[in-house]
Amino acid sequence: MWKLVVGFIAFAALALFILTKSGGNIDLTGEKHDVAGGHDTAASAPVEPAASAASVAAPASAASQ
Repeated sequence: MWKLVVGFIAFAALALFILTKSGGNIDLTGEKHDVAGGHDTAASAPVEPAASAASVAAPASAASQ
């Protein structure tokens, strides 16, 4: 059992060493709660008004004449 624990620790240390040396973005500081940054701005983008039924129906009635 102790061999499994030692093997896991050695593998984890080797993986962290390789990832930090290869330029991986390693952040061991925990979960971030930054409210101001990192959010998609598509939700706050202005919404275009929907086309009215009259403007949608106008081309169809013009084509039937």
